[in-house]
Amino acid sequence: MFRRDLRPDSWFFSFLVGLSRSLLASAALAKNQTSKGFAPVTIETPRHTYEYVATALDWWQAERFCEQRFAQLLLEPQHREQGSFSKLLQSHHIRGSVWLKERDSVLHKTKRRRGHTVPVLIFRDKTDTKYVKVLSDFPALPAVTACAHLQWDTRTQEIATIFSYAVPAFINEFQLRGCVDEEGFVRFALIVHGHHSPYLPVFRADGQWHHFCVTWQQENGTWAIYADGKRRASARGLCSVGTSAPQAILGQGTFIIGQDQDSLGGTFRAKESFSGNITDLHIWQTVLSTEQIEKVRSCWVVEQGLLFGWSSNALEVESTVQAVTTQLLCPGPVEECRVLEVGSSGLSYASCLQTLPFICHYSKDAYWQLKRAQLESSHWLASGVNTLAVRTVIPDSVFTSGVQDMNLSEALDVLHILATVLREGEVPVLEPSDLLAVLQLLKQVSHMEIQEGDELEMLEQLGQYYMEITELILEEQNAGTWSSISQVIRGPMAVVELCDRMVSLLVPLLTPERTKITIQQGNIGVEVRELELSEQELSGGAYVVRAPEKGRHDLIEVPAEEMQRLKSKGLHRVTVKNMWFGYGSLQRGLSSSGTSAVAASDGGQKYLSTTVGTAVISSTVLSDFQEISTAVRYRLQHRAQDLPNSLLGPICAFWNFSLSPDAGGMWSTAGCSVVMSLPDSTACFCNHTTNFAILLQVFEQERTTTEEFTLQTLTFVGCGVSFCALIVTFILFLVVRVPKSERTTVHKNLIFALAAGEALLMFSELAKSNQVLCFMVTAFLHLFFMAAFSWMLVEGLLLWSKVVAVNMSEDRRMKFYYVTGWGLPVLIVGVTLATSFNKYVAAKHCWLSVQTNVIWAFVGPVLSILAVNTFVLLRVVTVTVASARRRAKMLTPNSSLESQIGTQIWATAKPVLVLLPVLGLTWVCGVLVHLSIVWAYVFIVLNSFQGLYIFLVYAVYNSEVRNAIQRMKDKKKALSFTNCSHPINYLSSPRNTSSWETGKLSPAAESALPSPVQKDPPVKNIINKGNFGAKIPMGISSIMSPERPAIELTAFKCSGF
Repeated sequence: MFRRDLRPDSWFFSFLVGLSRSLLASAALAKNQTSKGFAPVTIETPRHTYEYVATALDWWQAERFCEQRFAQLLLEPQHREQGSFSKLLQSHHIRGSVWLKERDSVLHKTKRRRGHTVPVLIFRDKTDTKYVKVLSDFPALPAVTACAHLQWDTRTQEIATIFSYAVPAFINEFQLRGCVDEEGFVRFALIVHGHHSPYLPVFRADGQWHHFCVTWQQENGTWAIYADGKRRASARGLCSVGTSAPQAILGQGTFIIGQDQDSLGGTFRAKESFSGNITDLHIWQTVLSTEQIEKVRSCWVVEQGLLFGWSSNALEVESTVQAVTTQLLCPGPVEECRVLEVGSSGLSYASCLQTLPFICHYSKDAYWQLKRAQLESSHWLASGVNTLAVRTVIPDSVFTSGVQDMNLSEALDVLHILATVLREGEVPVLEPSDLLAVLQLLKQVSHMEIQEGDELEMLEQLGQYYMEITELILEEQNAGTWSSISQVIRGPMAVVELCDRMVSLLVPLLTPERTKITIQQGNIGVEVRELELSEQELSGGAYVVRAPEKGRHDLIEVPAEEMQRLKSKGLHRVTVKNMWFGYGSLQRGLSSSGTSAVAASDGGQKYLSTTVGTAVISSTVLSDFQEISTAVRYRLQHRAQDLPNSLLGPICAFWNFSLSPDAGGMWSTAGCSVVMSLPDSTACFCNHTTNFAILLQVFEQERTTTEEFTLQTLTFVGCGVSFCALIVTFILFLVVRVPKSERTTVHKNLIFALAAGEALLMFSELAKSNQVLCFMVTAFLHLFFMAAFSWMLVEGLLLWSKVVAVNMSEDRRMKFYYVTGWGLPVLIVGVTLATSFNKYVAAKHCWLSVQTNVIWAFVGPVLSILAVNTFVLLRVVTVTVASARRRAKMLTPNSSLESQIGTQIWATAKPVLVLLPVLGLTWVCGVLVHLSIVWAYVFIVLNSFQGLYIFLVYAVYNSEVRNAIQRMKDKKKALSFTNCSHPINYLSSPRNTSSWETGKLSPAAESALPSPVQKDPPVKNIINKGNFGAKIPMGISSIMSPERPAIELTAFKCSGF
């Protein structure tokens, strides 16, 4: 709204630049060190090599020195190693303090100061007209923090209002005032609810930029004033006095910068106005801690509780207030860093800006790999570059390189020369020493700081040369060279990290007129853009890269909902950095790096390897140079043509530098998931920003299409037959009234669970298109098949209880069986869903994902159950064989050896054949499926027809079931026999001799019977209570007695009997 260019001929421009440079000077790092004076002392151990550098540098320069020589600043030793390591250093006459890199800790501040481009409000003189209004809605504030950078006008000592906040109910609701005392200090006073704190000194009135923060909270009216990161004043009681509790600062007020409001939003007085410059005002609805205030001072944005962030679009500027945009250099880090006290073996802390000696650390292999590269070098690249530059740009050895800073002009010249030599070089393949020299030079340029007065037009050309050089050293012919120095540079992702630093240097090129900068050099593309969050249509703006291959393009974007989330946090503008590295030697080097992804295979595929099968793409979101974590979506094209006759299993992954730091990091899948996978591309979603790629798990196709179709058809048919057989078996168990027992109850539960699972399995393919339905089918498949195996375990436990005496009542045993059969599966499925909800279902089937550890929620319990049941089966076979042997000796003591062997073989085979289906041991064949297609057929036949097998063994050939069916037949036969003793016509007739309902004989029949005659019990009751035998109905035989002649039975036979 008010951004204007600052005129170079303005007197105030010179004043502002002078003050900015004074701030820069006060926060500058140690002066640049040249290679002179760096004569390291080398210390070698069996596993490590150390270089002690006696020249004192601050912590930041020391770490950069080690990084420049492909080493790391010495990591803090473990507690048990401190004494021995200190003695090792003393044996080489090293004493005193040395810098350390703290273990498992990251310094809060950036490793270099950052230019901060901000709009500055200039209040030239004290007037009653100049003001700036904050266009933001303020809620009620039980706590508040306000921070800003300002320059105080030293020409006046009158009271000045830095800001005032007024509400309709109270004008002096929240104010900050200041004045200059006789000793030359600026004093601040805070006003809340009209209550005034005393004027207290906070910083000198020296005309320099100073940072201040004021905090207040409702509880006890506690307040504090900070200046330049230090607390200058604090107290309690700045609140309403009385019986009522302290009130919060009221909401819906007007916030004015530079004036005291005597009425809401107006009535200003010149003598109370502010004179000076102010910028970077932020307001939070919470009290920031001392650490957070220090972060704010160093130009970091604390998002927690942020109510208002400094933005030109959120200010209403009075026309006479001058507004300029300038770049300030944020104060350097002032935190403390770890120090090793050699001699005392103790650890301590010192200011990171203090200068101390330090130690660079190499792994043994990396050090000698580096040495070997230097010895075997022909130095053709260094000679070519140095000759064109007419000076030493690339030293003969990386060990002679020190910490050297370049300005923009020098860096541009050097990269131009290097790009020319690489592009036109006679030697097509770089030597290891040449590649290391190029990486050293790229590191120096990436550490360059843009100074005020630099020609920014040169910066874009520098980026062009930087990406061209990176593309040249990543060409295919240099893949072997990268591999030979992989331990030295800790992996090829080091070059990606360097490019990320370079892209950050391009941010100052962004202006309101030019919001996007794109550089494309062959196989490398970078983009940096500025996004306004105040727009109605929020979008992260997809970064689309067209690969050299025709018709192929990759993209990455920040979803619009993420941008909305950032806007709701008070951010008004963000910077997005994107990078793209096409498929080449970088990916080939990364494919050999470790990965935390799980490689899995089914029986039809043989796992070969996991490779980086796409470009590497990255996205980073910044707000005032501070990285903000956001979710991203990206889609990358596969390099499937490089993997003929193979199946690809895509995995969304990112490069995690914190994993395996000695190797430079490794691939990880945390927070990333596949959204859509096509034969030639994969779309992913990740809940964070970093460097992404698609890992392709390569499988060799072990089965033909015909074999796969045959197996699928056999599975469907087998499951259909088994399902029908299980249903028939279950109905038989219910209808034929098999006598109740533990065994039949367990059989029925097993049959129900297995039938439900196979029914879902047959129709699971139909649910693939519906994500929710597929998830539900997977969960129920998991539950029912887990229940089937649990009841198989119960079958084994029941069998064991028959073989080995178990002191438990039948009632207690059944309760235990039900808990095991149904409770255990419910528990396993519930825990799995709770812990792995987002990675539960496989990508292409409605079943548990084999690409994650979720599959072990089924495989693990199943393997345990099979192991238990195998032991039970062996025990049963042992007991059965021993029993058969004893019986054979008792019944046929003189039988032949062949007969005895046959008896024992049958005694062994019979329990195995009977128990295999219910104990689930046929599933053991699944372990052998990957060996041959034959085992696949065996596995499917045995398990798909498991239900039919159960039907044959436990229904058709089960004596209990057959006896029950026979009883039903006999019962029906008895009913037919009884009905034949009555005429068809049930009307009243003298021939009607008995009544079926009562079972009584008619009077005529009674008189025809011999005397004495006893009345028989009702036939109906006798039949219901009878127990029919195999041939003669028990109901009839039960009424046979010596007193009743057999002729009575024949008199009731119907014709045909």
